[in-house]
Amino acid sequence: MEIRAITADDHAAWAPLWQAYLRFYRHALPEAISAVTWQRFLAADEPMHAALAWHEGRAVGLVHWIFHRSCWTTGDYCYLQDLYVDERVRGSGAGRRLIEHVYNQARLAGASRVHWLTHESNTTAMQLYDHIAERPGFVQYSKLL
Repeated sequence: MEIRAITADDHAAWAPLWQAYLRFYRHALPEAISAVTWQRFLAADEPMHAALAWHEGRAVGLVHWIFHRSCWTTGDYCYLQDLYVDERVRGSGAGRRLIEHVYNQARLAGASRVHWLTHESNTTAMQLYDHIAERPGFVQYSKLL
């Protein structure tokens, strides 16, 4: 399995995984938002990044991450925003490899922390997360504007 940063030529491989991820969370986005997101991944001046997991010439997973400032450190934090592995290859180590890719990218960028959220019902993924990260106990609040 190979993990690599996306290129402009990867849109056709990324888009079905992105749509599957959105369906997994029962969420639909206007195409315009997905198009802007894709362009942000490709822009050198954006803090947003993406990589795909490839197996036997086929994209089987995606990960998106964003670097942001913190009031608690001099270095940036890295927010792992989206992680998805095709259900046909779950359990193959692709999810772990994608997260480790983000860990490595964050280290190279001088970030001091990688953090992410998952839904409380995503117990399968949490089995992996509990082995490769700490759960600090914070509760998330949000308000759509």
